Amino acid sequence: MIPSDDAASPRRAARAALSEAAARFAFSATPRLDAELLLAHALGITRERLLLTLGDHRAPPTFAMLVDRRAAHEPIAYITGTRAFWTIDLAVAPGVLIPRADSETLIEAAVDHFAGTAGPKRVLDLGTGSGALLLAALDQWPEATGIGLDASPDALAVARGNAARLAPGRATIAEGGWEGTGEAFDLILCNPPYIANGATLPPEVAEYEPASALFAGIDGLDDYRRLAPLLRRQLAPGGIACIEIGFDQGDSAAALFRASGFAVTLRRDLAGHQRCLVITP
Repeated sequence: MIPSDDAASPRRAARAALSEAAARFAFSATPRLDAELLLAHALGITRERLLLTLGDHRAPPTFAMLVDRRAAHEPIAYITGTRAFWTIDLAVAPGVLIPRADSETLIEAAVDHFAGTAGPKRVLDLGTGSGALLLAALDQWPEATGIGLDASPDALAVARGNAARLAPGRATIAEGGWEGTGEAFDLILCNPPYIANGATLPPEVAEYEPASALFAGIDGLDDYRRLAPLLRRQLAPGGIACIEIGFDQGDSAAALFRASGFAVTLRRDLAGHQRCLVITP
């Protein structure tokens, strides 16, 4: 007896749904991964569990709605509400910059700096956004405490939720800017806006992520200019600041901090691009 369409195997249904979704995501660098993440989210399981049990599932009706959102270039992180970063999983939402793997370069630089020591005791994250850098650092150094500052109400709400879940009692999220808190810290982390006004960005960035977290003047350096003269008083003796830069800003951004009397070295990301200024007094 030939099985009807209704009796088709779950494996075939799930695989077909993934293939059809991936075909709609040709604009993405990772179309199949995007589809898998969305199907796992629709099913309420991890992607790893999905891949291990694909034959047990059909795509639920909600999957089609998620695929439509992604096909309109909405970022996966906003659709699922989560983003993995370093060793933690963060809640994210529209209005807050999505953490990216490039920013892990700052944590790697800090890990190298504090290797062989007890690590930083106090950490400051300037422009904390979702809290990604601060909470990754606190997960790396369980004895440390820290503060994340941001001017955005949306970011503060998301960061406070992440801090309460990932570092209860160890992370404080507060409104603030580049001037800091008046306290000196062993480790300062910062991913400021650094994109030049008018730069062309992918639709999923330009149409969805907050412009205030992206753009920094005609050359993308405005926030470095503000931060450089304010940084020294915020660094404790032996402290280090790790500040993210655009891939082509190594010389120009470093020059601003050297003009304020700092020693600056450059750290590259996994793609080989200059990504982090490592700053010491």
